[in-house]
Amino acid sequence: MEIPSKYDPKNVEERWYQYWEENDFFTSKPDDREPYTIVIPPPNVTGVLHMGHMLNNTIQDVLIRKARLEGKNACWVPGMDHASIATEAKVVAKLKEEGISKADLTRDEFLKHAWDWTDEYGGVILKQLRKLGASCDWKRTKFTMDDDMSASVIKVFVDLFNKGLIYRGHRMVNWDPEAKTTLSDEEVIYEERQGLLYYLAYQIEGSDEKVTIATTRPETILGDTAICINPNDERYGHLKGKKAIVPICGRVIPIIEDEYVDIEFGTGCLKVTPAHDENDKNLGEKHNLEIVDIFNEDATLNSYGLHYQGKDRFVVRKEISKELEEKGFMVKTEQHTNKVGTSERTKAVIEPRLSDQWFLKMEGLAKPALEAVMETGEVKLFPEKFKSTYRHWVENIRDWNISRQLWWGQQIPAYYYGDGQDDFVVADSLERALEIAKSKSQNPNLKEEDLTQDSDVLDTWFSSWLWPISVFGGILDPDNEEVNYYYPTNDLVTGPDILFFWVARMIVAGYEFRGERPYENVYLTGLVRDKQRRKMSKSLGNSPDALKLIEEFGADGVRVGLLLSSAAGNDLLFDEALCQQGKNFANKIWNAFRLVKGWEVADLEQPQASKIGIDWYKARFNQVLAEVEDHFSKYRISDALMAMYKLIWDDFCSWLLEIVKPAYQKPIDRKSLESVIELFEQNLKLLHPFMPFLTEEVWQHIAERKVENALCIADWPKSGPADKKLIAEFDFAAEVISGIRTIRKEKNIPNKDELQLLELSTEHTVSSMDAIIKKLGNISEIETAKENVDGALSFRVKSNEYFIPISGAIDVEAEKAKINQELDYTKGFLQSVQKKLSNERFVNNAPAQVVEIERKKAADAEAKIETLEKSLASLS
Repeated sequence: MEIPSKYDPKNVEERWYQYWEENDFFTSKPDDREPYTIVIPPPNVTGVLHMGHMLNNTIQDVLIRKARLEGKNACWVPGMDHASIATEAKVVAKLKEEGISKADLTRDEFLKHAWDWTDEYGGVILKQLRKLGASCDWKRTKFTMDDDMSASVIKVFVDLFNKGLIYRGHRMVNWDPEAKTTLSDEEVIYEERQGLLYYLAYQIEGSDEKVTIATTRPETILGDTAICINPNDERYGHLKGKKAIVPICGRVIPIIEDEYVDIEFGTGCLKVTPAHDENDKNLGEKHNLEIVDIFNEDATLNSYGLHYQGKDRFVVRKEISKELEEKGFMVKTEQHTNKVGTSERTKAVIEPRLSDQWFLKMEGLAKPALEAVMETGEVKLFPEKFKSTYRHWVENIRDWNISRQLWWGQQIPAYYYGDGQDDFVVADSLERALEIAKSKSQNPNLKEEDLTQDSDVLDTWFSSWLWPISVFGGILDPDNEEVNYYYPTNDLVTGPDILFFWVARMIVAGYEFRGERPYENVYLTGLVRDKQRRKMSKSLGNSPDALKLIEEFGADGVRVGLLLSSAAGNDLLFDEALCQQGKNFANKIWNAFRLVKGWEVADLEQPQASKIGIDWYKARFNQVLAEVEDHFSKYRISDALMAMYKLIWDDFCSWLLEIVKPAYQKPIDRKSLESVIELFEQNLKLLHPFMPFLTEEVWQHIAERKVENALCIADWPKSGPADKKLIAEFDFAAEVISGIRTIRKEKNIPNKDELQLLELSTEHTVSSMDAIIKKLGNISEIETAKENVDGALSFRVKSNEYFIPISGAIDVEAEKAKINQELDYTKGFLQSVQKKLSNERFVNNAPAQVVEIERKKAADAEAKIETLEKSLASLS
């Protein structure tokens, strides 16, 4: 097979990925091997590959490929999440472009459009993951809306309802007016925003007196149903039992008393709007206040909004504040910083809203999940710093609002048969619902058409919290072969931003439905940020096109670039230079391979230098292999790669290949070549999880391989003894060689000129490495000197002094002239610095740091002069 002169990822990656897939290297079935299982954090069906996906899936692929090489039955389950809010928004937008309104469609008609959209546009990200090299078992690809996955969700809902853990309640919820659905607390992102505090005057009924209240939302006064004062506030005691008139709408509202009001805050008077604030709702229930909801589902004002009906809330805020000012109700405004809740998905400002919703009681369910992470350690978080965050959330968990006002998703299996509050049943089918409804209502004449299914769907997370179980059919068939073999899974790799949404809830589900953890280890990646530490996002325009990066640097280059700087839990400051570094590494390996394959081989005796060098590299390899295994055990994936990187770039390419390289146009001995190729193959095995394409390409070029001998399914290197003494001796020798090379460079001594090396010592230190020092330093002989050698250049390695006699090696007169020139310059420089330091005005007035810098310059110059003078003396 002809070896190309340059490594071209474009001609390699697709070919090898197709080869791996065609030969079912990624496919897993239960057998007698130890399973190693990862389930992918299912990306949204609407998603495309971005930098976060690249990092997350590269780490998963590294873990799964290593497990495969270790002989485990590696199973990486891919899939997608149906993403109710995001997908429905995409479909609605597409329909709008076609002149179709969702409101004009039946549910079935809309769902047909949603499935058409999913079939045409969804799943792009799974195709893109192949370009990254992700070795998923694609035959296992799951979608949270697959029939069996949906059936699992419905079964769990019914089960939890029957246990009394799911209930329906009229509650204040987080309403997303753009998606027109409720959100859980965890899906609300709070942002600090600059706004205004409006001070408004409310007239007391039957008098000219007014009270002032402060609000950040003047549009909500149209929903006011009371003013509340503290009963201990002497300023307002006379208002007890009186009523006030709401500006503009003229509604007469009671003045109530409650110690909830903070006397010291604002004016001490609080407007109460029970339909639009959680705390106001509580006051409303306590004091039996009227509830006036002024908003439509899209946050425009309804008929309670009077002449503002149909206008957006933020438009109304500007207009009503102007009207309040014109009519004399506005006392003043002040700048005010406020925390505003926004939708994680649509970025719309959240509107508190009273609504009938379905909730899951979480407190009892969460206890095993808390113990698993915080007490027993059955589930481990990497890094551990996230345990405190996890504890805080689980200990302060609230009931989970699991219903969403959407059509795309699993429809809630609740069926209504009457007008009463409790006239509903929960069942996994219409037929079963009818049976239960007949019994509950004691009406045997009920028919299927008398039942109406709840129109809401379940929160998307209510399907993905079952993911590690449901992908193996463990909900519908709890004792099947697959779930018993693959569950619990081994590792989960995800971002800390979904520690609550997904990670904790999966742990809850694992203990509730299987009685055991869903996985053993959770590796929490950092966020990918740009060089200015900004989170990468489309809106900022600072996120590079992931596929273009692969196009430019190759998948292996991008993988290495991402991983070299991505310690667990720490944010990655992404720079394309990192990918260039990865590409350079690939080229380095390719050129090393071409060098080795370009050597002619002959049946020669193995040189001593080569034998020693090969023995040293074997020891060094075993040492690094142990380090790599230790890093993997602690999920320090970046550190593992860096250890390999240094081993291959420095030890293998820069040292070993130089040691064994034959002289110009001379052959290499067969034994050395075979050993080098064997070590090259070990390097490729070690590196394959990180750089799968390059390593497979080189592996297949090294020798003709049968399918069963592909690198993808080869054996992970076996650990062996690391001769620490040999490694230490080589390290010392490497410093000696570096010293020789420095002298050659500084004194312009050609590499082809042989030199003599003298060691000032009672005993020659590294005689075992003489052959290597001689070859790489082009040294004719190494001898022990008993005293300083005149007319020689010297360097020090640790406590050892080395001398290189320079007779004939350099032009002495030219070297003297060069040193004298540098000496004159340094003395002149020192004189100028000393002159500045002798100036009392400078020393007394300049900043201490500046004076210290000048003193250091003087000290450095003096040291340099001493060194130059010694060098000059040695040449005399």
